[in-house]
Amino acid sequence: MSSLLDQLFESILMARQRVYAVAPATPLEEMNANLPFRLFLKREDLGPIKAYKWRGSYNRMAMLTEAERKVGVVSASAGNHAQGVALAASLLGINARIYMPRPTPQVKQEAVKRFGGERVEIILHGDSFDEASAAAMTDVAQSGRTFIHPYDDLDVMGGQGTLADEIVMSGQGPFDVALLQIGGGGMAAAAACWLKRQYPGIRIIGVEGNGQACMTAANKAGHPVSLEKADIFCDGTAVKQAGNLTYELCRELIDEYVSVTNDDVCWAVQSIWEANRIIVETSGAMGVAAALKLGEKLRGKNVLAVLSGANIDFGKLGYITRNSQVDGASRHYIRLCIPEKPGALLDVLENAFGEENIIEFQYGKTDKTKAWFTIGVAAGEQALAGLAEKLSQLNIQWENVTGHEDVSFRVIRYEASLLANPIFLNLDFYERPGALHDFLLLLRNVADCGNICYFNYAYTGERIGRALLGIDFPSEEAGRNFLKGLPDHGTGFRSCRAVNGPANERLRG
Repeated sequence: MSSLLDQLFESILMARQRVYAVAPATPLEEMNANLPFRLFLKREDLGPIKAYKWRGSYNRMAMLTEAERKVGVVSASAGNHAQGVALAASLLGINARIYMPRPTPQVKQEAVKRFGGERVEIILHGDSFDEASAAAMTDVAQSGRTFIHPYDDLDVMGGQGTLADEIVMSGQGPFDVALLQIGGGGMAAAAACWLKRQYPGIRIIGVEGNGQACMTAANKAGHPVSLEKADIFCDGTAVKQAGNLTYELCRELIDEYVSVTNDDVCWAVQSIWEANRIIVETSGAMGVAAALKLGEKLRGKNVLAVLSGANIDFGKLGYITRNSQVDGASRHYIRLCIPEKPGALLDVLENAFGEENIIEFQYGKTDKTKAWFTIGVAAGEQALAGLAEKLSQLNIQWENVTGHEDVSFRVIRYEASLLANPIFLNLDFYERPGALHDFLLLLRNVADCGNICYFNYAYTGERIGRALLGIDFPSEEAGRNFLKGLPDHGTGFRSCRAVNGPANERLRG
């Protein structure tokens, strides 16, 4: 056991009396999911700032001398650390200047003001955390204020380590494995230090996001190095360079590393919600993402993950929903090339996609003889392989376009000059197997030579699916006849109506 590790353990020990004077312990809660292992969640989302960061900032600021308190402190953060510093400033009566990047969402700025009140001054500087941090360090040099580091400080880590003390005191251990997310490495080092003293057999797994694995980079180089850039989807762990102290500690404490993708994290956020009705921020779900990824490798074990925070921008939930799984299956996007003729899509759906869970259609007519349909399906690898085999047997040209930018951004282009007499329909159909097929079958029966020229549908998780559907007709009369014969509701669909617009008004007569 190194001297540095002994110092960290002592810092956690001394931090307990300070931290517990401010807030009670956050609970440890088992995840109510059908997993091959027991997964316990440390609910840091229930702390005073809805994240664990306040523990470290408060502990460090509580240790300032009277002279240092009078001068004040400086920090830099775009998220939870800023809120922790603000809370400590208010509770301890210390003035704080917090540098935040200019793009910091207003909701986060307001949270810092709410916790800090008159004790906190927010300075917006630069377009990134690095620029804001550089400005903060310049301030420290000029003002003589104390810099409150978000992770590379033993006393900050000491405060963060109190969450591990609460885990031990919960009485729900011992634990076989702890999955600890890593940004700069402060929380992981502190929690691992305490847990390994209490549970000598525990295995500590460091969890890093793809595109922000600064600790793995440091381990490879033998010292902390700066990443060229850090993916910011998991913004709470988006750190370009590990700390000097945290690197040395994690090198001694972390047994292995696991990386998770943004899609892994989206699935974890969804899984936590579905199992325990908890919404966490993306970085807060990384430990659970790693647990789900490891799966059978953890069978029979008692596993621990930290829900490190819940300060998520509401708008981010839309992206998470679109990139999470559907009914436990991953999203895949297949682009087909089929004849541009009436009934071609229905034939393909009946012969190749009969058993697949279709979650998306993207199509716009761009060619007179060929149609490129993008169809999204929720499927496991085995089901996807079966679909690929069926398409090949039918001699249908196809490609997997999962992750392609035009698909991700839903760019649906169509060539208006190729449309003769289009009618656009607003369709609401029931989200159940076969409902959309039934409606397309109805179209085949009531449409006189009409052909689909546009199809825009995406699964939203509602009981009703909503689609914008375009059908082109060779004549105005055929279009009018179609509108007259189309029921406004029927088997499989709740409503179908022509969209208001010049083309549809003309065909209504």
